[in-house]
Amino acid sequence: MSLNSIMNIATSGLQTAQAQLRVTSDNIANVNTAGYVRKITDQTAAVTTGFGAGVEVSRVRLATDRFLQAASLSAGADAARQGVRYELYNQIQSQFGDPSGDSGFFAQVDKLFASYAAMAESPTSSAARQDTIYKTQALFNQAAGIASQIQSVRQEADGRLQNAIETINPLLEQIDKLNKTIAAGSVTNQDVTGAQNAQLGLISQLSQYMDVKVEARSNGGVTLRTGTGTTLVGEGHATLSYQAAGTVDATTAFSDIMITEPSGTRWPLLDGVSSGQIKGLIELRDVEAPAAAARLGELTARLADELNRAHNANSSVPAPTVLNGRNTGQALETALAGFTGKTTITAVDGAGVVQASAEIVFSGATMTVNGVAADSTTFLSVLNAQLGGAATASFADGVLRLDGNGGNGVAIADDATTPSAKGGRGFSHWFGLNDLVTTTTPTFYETGLTLASQHGFDPGESLTFRFSGESGSRMRDVTVAVPAGTGTMGELLTALNDPVSGVGRYGAFSLDAAGKLSFKAYDASAQTMSVIKDGTTQNPSGLSMSELFGLGATGATRAGAYTVRGDIQQDPGKLALAQLNLSATAGTPALSKNDGRGGLLLGDVGKRNVTFGAAGGNAGGTKTLSAYAADFAGDIGGKAAAAKSRSETATALAREADSRRTSAEGVNMDEELVNMTTFQQAYNASARLIQASKDMYDVLIGILQ
Repeated sequence: MSLNSIMNIATSGLQTAQAQLRVTSDNIANVNTAGYVRKITDQTAAVTTGFGAGVEVSRVRLATDRFLQAASLSAGADAARQGVRYELYNQIQSQFGDPSGDSGFFAQVDKLFASYAAMAESPTSSAARQDTIYKTQALFNQAAGIASQIQSVRQEADGRLQNAIETINPLLEQIDKLNKTIAAGSVTNQDVTGAQNAQLGLISQLSQYMDVKVEARSNGGVTLRTGTGTTLVGEGHATLSYQAAGTVDATTAFSDIMITEPSGTRWPLLDGVSSGQIKGLIELRDVEAPAAAARLGELTARLADELNRAHNANSSVPAPTVLNGRNTGQALETALAGFTGKTTITAVDGAGVVQASAEIVFSGATMTVNGVAADSTTFLSVLNAQLGGAATASFADGVLRLDGNGGNGVAIADDATTPSAKGGRGFSHWFGLNDLVTTTTPTFYETGLTLASQHGFDPGESLTFRFSGESGSRMRDVTVAVPAGTGTMGELLTALNDPVSGVGRYGAFSLDAAGKLSFKAYDASAQTMSVIKDGTTQNPSGLSMSELFGLGATGATRAGAYTVRGDIQQDPGKLALAQLNLSATAGTPALSKNDGRGGLLLGDVGKRNVTFGAAGGNAGGTKTLSAYAADFAGDIGGKAAAAKSRSETATALAREADSRRTSAEGVNMDEELVNMTTFQQAYNASARLIQASKDMYDVLIGILQ
């Protein structure tokens, strides 16, 4: 071996040790840098014409473990998903207050019932009446406030989604740029570990928003895909787009989050996202918060309806001079159809003495008033004739109205043995003649309509349904027009269920015996239905189809719609606490100020079995208001606790995954110091070899001289 070869070999060793020391120094300097992956120098023996020619650094690489990296990214995405779900759901839960305390929303429900029961013991107390009216309004105000806050949380989630998209796009662009830098450096065998470390940091940031799969590219850099294979970064980078809805309410229709792949293909992003903040925000905005709003709407509506049921069975003393009903959304002929049993309308003077009375006996499509036969077309004329001018009944724009004449008041009572009934409600209750709580939207959706009933919508009017998949992405929007024809509910139902122009391929609408229109999906676990546009207007109510029947998320809007009747708030004496005595002898009062039976009836509202509709994942069924409220409280608290547990568990798993990854990829000071000593010794050995070669050169030159 020549001295030149020895010098070259020693020089290669010196340069290799120097490169290794430089990498080791960089590792030590970044020992506390978050997310830093240590560098490793790979050295190989240099060979020239079959002979050893020293050593060389073949490459500088990162100590990445793709399995630990995938586990860390997945665990981090799940922690971000569960964390944002818990954070926002906890905001919803806090609005209801502590279920075990006496100041929360659910505690106020029971306190209200107790207040009515106590008031029954002193029905003439103006202070007790005023306090109970105040508590009633306060409870509905609180429900409205909670409903508003739930929508505010949904709006916050929607705003965060847009912020996430605005953050993700620059991340994808930077990762793509680093791909190009890494690829170019790899071709010329440059050290690209700095760019790779920066890229890994960006990928970690991206994984907080969505789950990603990382694949190494043969020419350097990475390919990023979603869980279902949609390309995020490859030959170029994808672009995400989304426009937040702005102001959000229960019926808001959100736009899709779209992704445009580098190839130009455009997809709904949610089909490929199963974790990360985006998934958590979508779940909160579209599932968990609407479920809480729907259950609150159902509880509030049933509470208002049951208070109205009790109040319609009572009368104030003196009796009100006007009973003005709710907008039924139906013509009188349709509204009267389906009643059974007996009810009595009376006109009483200021002392409560009956001046005129009309007993109505319903029998299918016909009825009698004080024994005089009538039908839906002659009902008003026969009723007014029997009242003899002491009171007058009228019907306009879907509203039944009773006016006392000559200073008379009007009071109504059902027969004790065979009370009037339609859809589970008495005559006065169904028409809302003496409601305690009023609203601008329907409280209940048992319309009493049959397949032969007129629906009241104009042909050509339409509404649009949206069917969404399990991931929350849009499957299809279906616009259904009101059909031409005779205008019956049967025709409308046929149009809605048409498999081509209706929703028939996804499920079916049905009309039950109480006139409630409902939709049942063929696969409720894989698709959901919502109403995104409703251009229908029903005559005479002015309500849309979704409002009249409670389609989509309309039911959730009810929680913010209730108020105690204005005249009762102004005059507590108009609160109906007495009951009409139909057996009172002529000339004696049928109403008494000291009668508190109506207060007891109001106080027992919480104990009465009520049929609740399905709402927010709850199947409904028959139970008391108090039991439903307790069940709802437990559901809210349980979901909040579960969200907290999921968040804590996911965070712990993410920390463990990060710890294991750091242990394998991070900088270990002991190892680096050992490496530094080893490389220093190698450097010194190469330097001594060079010195030895120099000494040999000097000896040879001296011999020649």
